[in-house]
Amino acid sequence: MVGRHAARSRRAALTALGALVLTALPASASAAPPPVPGPRPAVAEAPAATAPARMLTAMERDLKLAPGQAAARLVNEAEAGTRAGMLRNTLGDRFAGDWVSGATSAELTVATTDAADTAAIEAQGAEAAVVGRNLAELRAVKEKLDAAAVRTRTRQTPVWSVDVRANRVTVQATSESAAAAFVEAAGVTAEDVGVRVSPDQPRVLADLVGGDAYYINDQARCSIGFSVTKDDQQGFATAGHCGDPGATTTGSNEADQGTFQASTFPGKDMAWVGVNSDWTATPDVKAQDGEKIQVAGSVEALAGASVCRSGSTTGWHCGTIQQHDTSVTYPEGTVNGLTETTVCAEPGDSGGPFVSGTQAQGTTSGGSGDCTNGGTTFYQPVNPLLSDFGLTLKTTSAATGTPAPQDNAAADAWAAGRVYEVGTTVSFDGVRYRCLQGHQAQGAGSPASTPALWQRV
Repeated sequence: MVGRHAARSRRAALTALGALVLTALPASASAAPPPVPGPRPAVAEAPAATAPARMLTAMERDLKLAPGQAAARLVNEAEAGTRAGMLRNTLGDRFAGDWVSGATSAELTVATTDAADTAAIEAQGAEAAVVGRNLAELRAVKEKLDAAAVRTRTRQTPVWSVDVRANRVTVQATSESAAAAFVEAAGVTAEDVGVRVSPDQPRVLADLVGGDAYYINDQARCSIGFSVTKDDQQGFATAGHCGDPGATTTGSNEADQGTFQASTFPGKDMAWVGVNSDWTATPDVKAQDGEKIQVAGSVEALAGASVCRSGSTTGWHCGTIQQHDTSVTYPEGTVNGLTETTVCAEPGDSGGPFVSGTQAQGTTSGGSGDCTNGGTTFYQPVNPLLSDFGLTLKTTSAATGTPAPQDNAAADAWAAGRVYEVGTTVSFDGVRYRCLQGHQAQGAGSPASTPALWQRV
């Protein structure tokens, strides 16, 4: 967001709204097998070409990459998403997950429950992993845990997620007995769940600052995630724990800014603020030393892909996506559907934007550790936020407005502004297409012109 106000005099010190932060969680890593050669489909953008030098430098620093490997990694991750989408649609209910690995993400692995799919997977240049449970079965297990969390206390089991690489649902617990009790309460079998024992529990820390600071009701401080629009109303996405509907905001320059239009927390951690006419929505995300990244879309990155976070406390830091569909219990309640990453964060970074290349991924919800010793950070994915609130992400190509309703008579006709999930079919110019990667459709990217996102059927 760009304000046209001059700054007013500094106000008195504000009471900081606590950033949702977890204490340190154990990290894990595994050696990657050599890359598997295969066809490289067209990609929707050239992520390495559009990524600022500061972003590539941060990736090399945090992921311990050699010069040139960060750029190669972004290219590989962009095209891997297309191949993975094709295979996911081909495998159907046999699909059990996908992820990238290796220093430059040169290897794509796709899991299936049927060994007969191996040849088809390898034909796309991917490695096949034959497993016992498909993705739908894993999600069904997690949904039972989600339901149990509503009726039982989960402070001793604060994190659970679908781990496609391990082909199970993983529960972080303070003890084996706490995990066993949670699993029993959910009515799932121990064989379906892996346990990670850790004494760490969610806690609240103060001094919230993100990519750009803003103030809530002159009492708390949070950060802007991504600029959005709804009809003629401009605004920005942020964390739901930052404010309730109706709360007023001022900008980092202390100028009047806007009002919370909608907010969900706990359950989800999402909100958006509508701003006044003195503020202009831009596709920019704040980077280091005044450099900016312009967001081009919201294509969801795969597990294992690199992701970078902007925050005013610690600047640019990068890591990898560990798992999607993660649940975290905070003192205020449980938040579902978060993404777990290896990116470090500290108090003040909460609410800032996560990007993969030039694709928006989400806004910071909580984290652990610090940027001296490393840590874990969770973000609220941006596509569900856009869908829930009917918002259009401000990008280099998107027009302002409100996405067409998902349930109208022309629901199967492709429309800019709609959020599409993998496997969704649409019609465009009389031709049927199937979605390969989850994203919000951009005005300049029809199915016919974006083969990285849509496959003709």
